[in-house]
Amino acid sequence: MRRRFFLLRGRFWIGCVPWVWMLAFFVLPFALIANVSLSTPELAVPPYVSPLHAEPGSALPQFRPDLASYRRLGDEIRGLGEEGGELQYLQAYGNSLLLAGLTTVCCLLIGYPFAYHIARSREPTRNTLLMLVMLPFWTSFLLRVYAWMVLLDSSELGLINHALLALGLIDAPLQLLYNSGAVLVGMIYSYLPFMVLPLYANLVKLDVRLLEAAGDLGARPWTTFVSVTLPLSRRGIIAGAMLVFIPAVGEFVIPDLLGGGDVLMIGRKIWDDFGPNQDWPMAAAVAVIMVLLLIAPIMLFHRHGRENGS
Repeated sequence: MRRRFFLLRGRFWIGCVPWVWMLAFFVLPFALIANVSLSTPELAVPPYVSPLHAEPGSALPQFRPDLASYRRLGDEIRGLGEEGGELQYLQAYGNSLLLAGLTTVCCLLIGYPFAYHIARSREPTRNTLLMLVMLPFWTSFLLRVYAWMVLLDSSELGLINHALLALGLIDAPLQLLYNSGAVLVGMIYSYLPFMVLPLYANLVKLDVRLLEAAGDLGARPWTTFVSVTLPLSRRGIIAGAMLVFIPAVGEFVIPDLLGGGDVLMIGRKIWDDFGPNQDWPMAAAVAVIMVLLLIAPIMLFHRHGRENGS
């Protein structure tokens, strides 16, 4: 009886670990950001007045939220069809969602064949290929982005332009840097391992006998892939898509360096409001809206897992 008591108690404390982690590193920071989003901007340190503060002579703090930041976002939505309307935040949200979606799709199209090849390789070859996938993590993320700046430099000094000019394929350097294409390439390169690894973890557990059975029943390789392999790897696809899409939406470094400030994304708008503009409530409101938008795919993934009995 005593042993069972300690066993149940141990399970309870182990089960508390992820909840404590979520409370400390998600719920509390999100609550602080939400509090700032409801604050009033002011020239002070910090540059806002919290909505939860005690009035002189009052024993209990009062909650007086300022919804001005959310009203500004609402005004942008209402003025969407107005000619000459300023839609910086909506444009930033749109660019972020579009580039993150394209990054996710491209990573899936590139990463799925590679993950499938790794999963079907022999053990020594598999370990080597996995090491190559994780090799970029051994160097600084910032250095890798700077390397792409050297490759995509729009002058004759850029390695790609220099090679194309030397081969006689172009007469003048191409504008490869500081545009959406450069940002997309940099994001695909940076987030590709986050798609390959979950796909590999799912595909390596795939029962090869199912593929052999489909072949014995006369199914062609493409039919086997569409009817057997692809449905069984759906969870890996969803996990990889989430690992790529969610951080890609809030990406700041790659658009800032490879886009040169011309590609407006939501990470840059948040940085501008927290930094030069000193409008912390607006930056926090934009961040809260972004988190709420990203909760939707997380809930869909959780629902998908429950429907499949996981």
